[in-house]
Amino acid sequence: MIEVGQQGAFSVNSVGIERQPFPLSFSVHEAEGLWRVSAGAAQAGELVDLLVAVANDAVALVSLETNSFLDEDWYSLRPGLIAAELGVPCTVHSLGSWASGTNGLSEEFLVMDRDLLPRLLDGTWSPYELTLIDLPADVTPEQLDELALVLGTTGVDEPLLNRLEDSRVWFSGHDDCYVLLETRDPSLPAAVLARLLSLLAGSALAELTEESISRVPEPGPWLPERLIATAPHWIGALGNVTEDLVTIGLAALPGPWRLGISFPQQADLTATLDVRHGTWRITPAD
Repeated sequence: MIEVGQQGAFSVNSVGIERQPFPLSFSVHEAEGLWRVSAGAAQAGELVDLLVAVANDAVALVSLETNSFLDEDWYSLRPGLIAAELGVPCTVHSLGSWASGTNGLSEEFLVMDRDLLPRLLDGTWSPYELTLIDLPADVTPEQLDELALVLGTTGVDEPLLNRLEDSRVWFSGHDDCYVLLETRDPSLPAAVLARLLSLLAGSALAELTEESISRVPEPGPWLPERLIATAPHWIGALGNVTEDLVTIGLAALPGPWRLGISFPQQADLTATLDVRHGTWRITPAD
């Protein structure tokens, strides 16, 4: 079971001036033992337990932007000060001004035990740009400088983990909604897709019942694995929503979803959450 609040990614994000509901999107590509996923909508805190489960003993938060922690001049606090405000022990590794303006880098890294990451991303604040990567616990300052160089010189569409032998997962969240990640763990893409389905259903139930939090079960691995085996690119939209049943229409796409791509006229499959029995099923769309 997971808890989905009214301030989750699906609840607070919308598309266009008509503020249409933000669709579920998922795309996965596998090459050379790496899986690259683009997805939406999810906040970092909504996926943090999945990231921690496959990560090394330490994680480095390498980029952070937020309006939740501002100084007297309305500039975002440095990541180290934010961690201090939240009471999260970490090591601050300064990169200096050269990193300023480099995509995916802050001027300082936060390095912490992976089990402290959920404490940092506790849902009480909202990063609109956050990037993290896992590391061995004994990482040295020199290795962190090398990591910064790799991160700063890798193109957006280039595989990153191929250049970082000791890392297992890289995550980047944009606008507290869009997700990009790379992983060496073949189970993580399916886990992310299962989580997206649960988040979408949970956000709908929270709105319907006007409760601050809804608790929903996640589908077993068989469901997202079946979807991924059927097609690598998916879009999903809510169908009927009652207190007993939530349906999600799913349509395969020819390529990754992009903003502006509407849901097709006909879904391919329907995922249904039976709220009372706590089960999921997937059937051909009507």
